[in-house]
Amino acid sequence: MPARATPTAPRSRGGAVADADDALWEMERSLRRRGFAAIAGADEAGRGACAGPLVAAACVLPAGRRGRVPGLADSKLLTAATRERVHAEVLDRAVAWSVVVIPVGELDARGMHVTNIEALRRAVHTLEPGPQYVLTDGFPVSGLAQPSLAVWKGDRVAACVAAASVLAKVTRDRMMLDLHERFPAYGFDVHKGYITEAHSAALDRHGPCPEHRMRFVNVARARDAHAARTPALPRTRAMPDDGPVPAQSNDPPELVSGSIPRAADHRAGLPTPALVEHTR
Repeated sequence: MPARATPTAPRSRGGAVADADDALWEMERSLRRRGFAAIAGADEAGRGACAGPLVAAACVLPAGRRGRVPGLADSKLLTAATRERVHAEVLDRAVAWSVVVIPVGELDARGMHVTNIEALRRAVHTLEPGPQYVLTDGFPVSGLAQPSLAVWKGDRVAACVAAASVLAKVTRDRMMLDLHERFPAYGFDVHKGYITEAHSAALDRHGPCPEHRMRFVNVARARDAHAARTPALPRTRAMPDDGPVPAQSNDPPELVSGSIPRAADHRAGLPTPALVEHTR
């Protein structure tokens, strides 16, 4: 019986072993061989932060050389300058892409996982043209019209998921820089809302700002401690012409769509929509 051939690593035209990052496109190549021409990747940024929005993105890259975005990788493995460069390349090359922003009020009202899944689902639904298959990072997303697969560390093994991770990360980082201008005491420009020693010290010193997530234990603890240290305002009698006090609503904000808030909107103190999108 002849010996079974041992599989060899893929080789480039020059005969050298292909670069390791070539594997980033293998999952999409395999799906295209099965007849799925348009494959979307979906990922989010900011899930583990205790301040700032959650940002989800979806992206469809073209087949062939145009889909080979130079420098593409998991956004967490790239420097800020490289992410910006790759972000511009993805926007230029993508067949379709979308970004969805969930602000802090929505996260606190509905919970992280529910809003995370909804944001990813919305990002995929708004892609135009729509994909034929969807790859998501880490966990499955219900309610999609297309077949889908949750891929462990998908942003490191699937190019379209890596592209989505870059779109989400760059969008969120830019928003955190805007928030730093509004709340400079917390250092959002450095840690982007994640828990660090400096961020924890600022929370202890100043208490949370409106962009902190109250569902996080460290934020709630800082809020309570700061409230205990703040003297209560003196009680005063109401004047005869005081009007009725409007009732406060505990209902979560209505979902709306529009453009990603600009820095000037934040500085003007305008409310951030509960769900905003930017797409192509």
